[in-house]
Amino acid sequence: MEPPSAPRLPILRLGLLTAAAVAIHGYHLGVDDAEIYIPAASKLIHPDLFPYGAEFFLSHERLSLFAPILAWTEHLTHLTTDWTIFLWYVVTLFATLLSCWVLARLCFSSPRARWAAILAATAALTMPAANTGLLLMDPYLTARSFSTPLCVFALGAFVARRYLWATLFILATAIVHPQMTVYLVLLLVVLWVVEKVAQPAPLKSSVAAMASFLPLNFRLAPAQGPYREALYARDFYFLFTWTWYDWLGLIAPLVILGLFWKLKPRGTTPAFSRLCLGVIPFGLIAIVAAAVISSSPIFDMSARLQPLRCFHLITLVFLLFLGGVIGEYAGAVSRWIVPVLCIGVAALMFYVERNTYPASPHIEWPWMRTSSNAWINTMLWVRRNTPRNAVIAVDSRYFKDPGVDEHGFRAIGRRSTLADYYKDGGAVAIFPELAVEWKQMSDATYGLNHFTAADFTRLAHEYPVTWAVIHGPAPAEMICPYEQQGYSVCRIPDAPGLARQ
Repeated sequence: MEPPSAPRLPILRLGLLTAAAVAIHGYHLGVDDAEIYIPAASKLIHPDLFPYGAEFFLSHERLSLFAPILAWTEHLTHLTTDWTIFLWYVVTLFATLLSCWVLARLCFSSPRARWAAILAATAALTMPAANTGLLLMDPYLTARSFSTPLCVFALGAFVARRYLWATLFILATAIVHPQMTVYLVLLLVVLWVVEKVAQPAPLKSSVAAMASFLPLNFRLAPAQGPYREALYARDFYFLFTWTWYDWLGLIAPLVILGLFWKLKPRGTTPAFSRLCLGVIPFGLIAIVAAAVISSSPIFDMSARLQPLRCFHLITLVFLLFLGGVIGEYAGAVSRWIVPVLCIGVAALMFYVERNTYPASPHIEWPWMRTSSNAWINTMLWVRRNTPRNAVIAVDSRYFKDPGVDEHGFRAIGRRSTLADYYKDGGAVAIFPELAVEWKQMSDATYGLNHFTAADFTRLAHEYPVTWAVIHGPAPAEMICPYEQQGYSVCRIPDAPGLARQ
C-alpha cells in the first residue's frame, strides 16, 4: 500500500465527494459526544474556562491527544475554535474517504467496483453500525473522526502486508482513541490467525498486550447505586435489550460477507476474500463477548468495554464491499444504475439527518453569528456575555428537550455547568468513580425550568452557580439580560459566586 499522499490517488475527485458528503450529511457543532470532546480542547486553549465540573470531560481528555491537536491547530493558525473544529471535520471526512479508496483499491481489481464502493460510502457515511450507538462517521467532530480513517488505513496496510505502515497507523490511532485501537488490533490479530491457524502463540501475546489498555478496576460484581443507573441507561450495552432488527444488523453483514468469501465475486482480489473471511470470526467473538457480559449482573463492571463496537469496522467494510460488488454487476448492465441507487441512498440519509436535527441548520457554518435554533442562540449569547469563570445552572435533562437537537451546553456555550443527566452520564458509564457526584448534581438541577427565585438561591448556596438558563419565563425576582425565543438567561439572586466575577 502506498502512503496516503501518493500522487496516483484521485485527490480532486475525493475532494468533490467530501463536499458532497458535507452536503448530504450536514455538519453540526457540539452535538452528542462532541459535548465531551470539545470542552476539553477549549480548556486547553483557554485555561480559565470551566473552573467547575471539568472532571466529566477531562476524564476522556487524559486518554487522547484529540484536545491537544485542536489546541495546537488554533494556536498555530490563529483561527477561532469554531473554525478549527469545522476545518478538522472536513479534513477527517476527506481522510475517511481517502482511506476507503485505499482499501477499495486493494480489494477490487475493477475500477467500476472501486468507485461504486466509494460512492456507496459517501452516500451512507452516517449510517449506524448496528445498535452500537455509533455512526460510521458522525456529522460532528470527535476523536472517532480521527480514529476511523486511521483504522481503515491500518487495515489496508495490514492486508497489503505493509506492516511498518500498519504499525504507524495503529500508533496514531492509539494516541487519539485508545479504545478503538483495541478493536482494531483484535481485528488484525484475527486476520493473522485466520491465515496462520497453526501458530496460535502470537494470538495469546496480542491478547495479553491488549489487556494492558484496560483499566484496573474491572471486577466481577453487579453495578450499584448511581453507577448502575448511568450504566443501564445505555441499553445498547446489553444484548438482552436488542430487538430482532438490531440483531439483524449484527448477523446480516456477517452472512453476506461469508457469501462473498465463498462466491468470490467478479472484479475482486485475494485481499477481498481474506477480509471477508477474517471479519466473520471477529464479529462472532464480539457477539459472544457481549452475550457473556449481558448474561449476568456480575459482569456489569465489564459492560463498558462495549465489545460490539467491533461492528463499527465490520459495518464500514461491509458497506464498501456491498457497494463494490453491486457496482460491478449492476454497472455492467447500465452505467446509470449505481449513481441512481447512490442518489436514492443519499436522499434517504439527508431525510434522516433533517429528522434527527429538525430545529437546526443542515450545515452549521462557523461564520454564522446566529442560528435558526433558539437553543444555539441562547448558548452563543452566554458565550459572548457572561464571565469566563461563570458557572451556569441548566436543567440536567436539557439534552433531550425539543429544539435542543442534542447540542451540548459546554461545547457551544463554553461555560461551566453542573453535570447533565445524559452526556455526563455517558462519562460515568465509563468512569464509575464519577457516579455519586454526577447523581447529586443532576438531581440538583432536575426541573430547573420551574424553579422559584428561592430555589435558585438555595442552589447557589449548594453549588457555585451564578447564572441560570431557563427554558420558559423566569421568576419575576430575577434579573435576566437575555429573554428571547422562549429562553431566559438570568443572574441568580444572592449567589455567593457573583462577588468573584
